[in-house]
Amino acid sequence: MHWILLTLAILAEVAGTTTMKLSEGFSRLTPSLLLFVFYASSLTFLNFALKGIEVSIAYAIWSGLGTALVVVIGILIFSEPLTLLKTISIILIIAGVIGLNLGGGRA
Repeated sequence: MHWILLTLAILAEVAGTTTMKLSEGFSRLTPSLLLFVFYASSLTFLNFALKGIEVSIAYAIWSGLGTALVVVIGILIFSEPLTLLKTISIILIIAGVIGLNLGGGRA
């Protein structure tokens, strides 16, 4: 259950970051409001996930996978360029998350 909550926290954080881009500096009302809803949801899910996952593991996975997913969304939705450095960086983030999971993470 804690891993499901962490997954929801990651998805909500990615949605919050995406709506941040769509808000255009808080100049668009709906994305601006959704930004706060998604970030509040993300932190709430993360808080409950920490009841069963070590903070060092949960936070690293939350921030790492969130970053990787935002890069992918930037490329697919916002037409940001895919460079060799971005590709290698995403691979390293995913490898780090896998390494953390192999090293434990259950309290």
